[in-house]
Amino acid sequence: MTITTAIIGLGIMGRRMLEHMDRHEGFAPATVWDPDAAACALARDMVPGVTVTDSAEAAIAGADLVYLACPPAPRKTYALAAAEQGKAVFLEKPLGVDIEQSRDLVALLEQSGVPAAVNFVQAAGLAMAGVVEARDSGAMGDLAGADIVVTYAHWPRGWQAAADWLRFRDEGGPTREVVSHFVFFAERILGPLRLAWSHPTYPADPALCETHVAARLETASGQPVTLMVSVGGAQPDRQELTIKGSATSHRISEFFREAVSDGGPWEPVRADPADPRADSLRAQLDQVARMMAGHDHLLATPQEALRVQILIEGILAGQG
Repeated sequence: MTITTAIIGLGIMGRRMLEHMDRHEGFAPATVWDPDAAACALARDMVPGVTVTDSAEAAIAGADLVYLACPPAPRKTYALAAAEQGKAVFLEKPLGVDIEQSRDLVALLEQSGVPAAVNFVQAAGLAMAGVVEARDSGAMGDLAGADIVVTYAHWPRGWQAAADWLRFRDEGGPTREVVSHFVFFAERILGPLRLAWSHPTYPADPALCETHVAARLETASGQPVTLMVSVGGAQPDRQELTIKGSATSHRISEFFREAVSDGGPWEPVRADPADPRADSLRAQLDQVARMMAGHDHLLATPQEALRVQILIEGILAGQG
């Protein structure tokens, strides 16, 4: 089955997914829409056969699956418009920024019965599979919590500059955009987390997003998941999750790179792929195809994404 797809939002993520759907034999990206004419022109240049529609509604009408890569605020509107027409929905994360609106979205998607999932890119990756196997086999010993460290010289990063909304407090920031991925990963391995305390730091301009965060989350049994976010200073990007065990621990850096330690130096689990992004997106799309066919899949459910959103918004609000 070839899945005819509409893409709403043609920023960096929308265009990446357009490119990789066009490469994947199971997908036919047919219609796209963005309010920015320049973004639409870039998309048409990438995939000349795609139709740029006059509205999001027109794009949705011509598809089996609607991929939403727009900023968080309008996602609920477009997702429900798609669901009302019986279209499957694949949303970028975060699910939203208003928790009650997102609760309502999840409930309405469930009522509609359409296939729906959220794009946490590690869900179908080899690193997630490797840590799940190590946990389930007992190779990690007793689980002992996790550490999340995210540091950048600048936010947004250079390649995100066109997505200006990422620098604002209302919808953007590294905690929503990056930390949410690792919180999702940690919950998949450790089970549901709760926020114990959080201390975010914001610039003097109240419109701008966080620059630093220190937080502690906990598992149901009280194991700590510690979080540090830092923006500023000359440094390379660091995006790192460590899942700790009494026998071995696993570190995931740059979203895909898995290493293991038994107390000694970190040892790579596998060689880096030639094109990590291509491998990751293809794995996700393979799982989207399974979802569309009615099979079990590894994608994040809307309920999982809502749990992550509640934790992330609590962190940003300094709860606990």
